[in-house]
Amino acid sequence: MSKHAFHPDLRLPRFLPRSIPLGLARRLSGLVKPRPPRGGELVRIDADVSVRIFRPPNAVGAEPALLWIHAGGYVLGGATLSDDWCRQVTGRLGVIAAAVEYRLAPKYPFPTALEDCYAALQWLAAESDVDADRIAIGGESAGGGLAAALALLAKERGTIRPVLQVLSYPMLDDRTAQRTDIDPSSLRMWSQKNNRWAWNAYLGAHAATPPQLAAPARYGDLTGVAPAWMGVGTNDLFHDEDLAYAERSRQAGVPCELEVVPGAYHGFDLGERDAAVSVAYKESQMTALERALSTGRPDDKRRERIGRN
Repeated sequence: MSKHAFHPDLRLPRFLPRSIPLGLARRLSGLVKPRPPRGGELVRIDADVSVRIFRPPNAVGAEPALLWIHAGGYVLGGATLSDDWCRQVTGRLGVIAAAVEYRLAPKYPFPTALEDCYAALQWLAAESDVDADRIAIGGESAGGGLAAALALLAKERGTIRPVLQVLSYPMLDDRTAQRTDIDPSSLRMWSQKNNRWAWNAYLGAHAATPPQLAAPARYGDLTGVAPAWMGVGTNDLFHDEDLAYAERSRQAGVPCELEVVPGAYHGFDLGERDAAVSVAYKESQMTALERALSTGRPDDKRRERIGRN
């Protein structure tokens, strides 16, 4: 496979744009009105933040949980995008899965989205049917960036320690937007133009000197942060920054499983869910979650759950 060839399982790159029209995408996403999810609940946890939560039907006592954070460059999208994934996690692993509805830039720049995610994490950990010692966090793109920042914030505040961060092609480094050596023909769905606009919107008044938690790639000491699973395609704008973050995590002693998908573009697993390469990519995430969330889980609880199914 040549450097910029697309994976043979992926059929859409020839039709997809290199850049998405953010103005139109933001208007369209704003038209989606949140409704209770099929098989789950829509719960407002305070005046600004809500979650879409899915619970296993045969739960026994306090269950492990996943907090998921949706994609959208910090500027668009909503938690409804995560319904299918959360349902899969709950159905496959028998754990609680919740997706947070956080406020978007530029109306709400940093640190609003991060604090909204932290509020959702605190709420989830306090639920009576959640095992607060077995919570994973994760997300795609900007959601992955927020998950990485949330893991760092949790470490700083010394409250909740996630057992795993699932970072799917995370948006971690504002400095990527200034690079001039990236071939735009290799990109789909997220370009340097998109990246510059989104980072400026999210950073707001902090654009000149971004705080460490705004752009996790700038964070100085990763020691003690939660273990990570990270995935990214070779034709993704975030490829280099993600590999660099994975390497820094490992150097800091943080276990980090890295999945690099040859010829995959940004968001490939969401745009082409049935492609074999996308199925394998999501299965890798599911396996990492199962391993992290089942560790230390009493065997008798698992046997009782299986017996009831």
